[in-house]
Amino acid sequence: MRSERAICLLSGGLDSATCLAIARQQGFACYCLSFDYGQRHRIELEAARRIAQQLGAKEHRVVKMDLRVFGGSALTSDLAVPKDRSGSEMTDEIPITYVPARNTIFLAFALAYAEVAEAENIFIGVNAIDYSGYPDCRPEFIQAFEAVANLATRAGVEGRMKFRIQTPLIKMSKAEIIRSAIALGVDLRFTHSCYDPDENGRPCGRCDSCMLRRKGFEEAGIPDPVGER
Repeated sequence: MRSERAICLLSGGLDSATCLAIARQQGFACYCLSFDYGQRHRIELEAARRIAQQLGAKEHRVVKMDLRVFGGSALTSDLAVPKDRSGSEMTDEIPITYVPARNTIFLAFALAYAEVAEAENIFIGVNAIDYSGYPDCRPEFIQAFEAVANLATRAGVEGRMKFRIQTPLIKMSKAEIIRSAIALGVDLRFTHSCYDPDENGRPCGRCDSCMLRRKGFEEAGIPDPVGER
């Protein structure tokens, strides 16, 4: 069993919760990082807090920033969140729910945390199969960022650390992620996926993220414990 530390990006959704559970199962001491970035679905931060606690994270930090200053996304502006789209519509083009450079920003913060915490591994729950066409969820992006991580840090340049961006979900379907989460003991009641929840945090059931979540549970043959309105 490893004793090394790992930085785990934790949004509060299915993917990041499962990714954290995998890191923990592999024996890493997990230090979680979430972001309060002005997202309309800020309720996900409460989900992240509960998941970090349930899965025994050593630490859980929340970085506060405001990406609404740039906008450009339905998640950080008043633009409407797309609803009731088919699978092909979700992947025909990069959707308006894409937040400009979000994973680049998040991984940069995780890298800074990793260098200070002496954690060579950074876990992120990106997925290249059941996803909404985001360019920063692709393997090419992850490989490029890993190269940057080792070129742009003192620990990397001095050879004291070799940073690795771990993406255990990258080739998994949503159904496979759900089955893995259950096998690893993730309490899926705590997860939140919806981009456009109501004032009480209940999922809309119609945005891309809700649709992908429903598809995953249906294909896994498992009822979603969160449910919908």
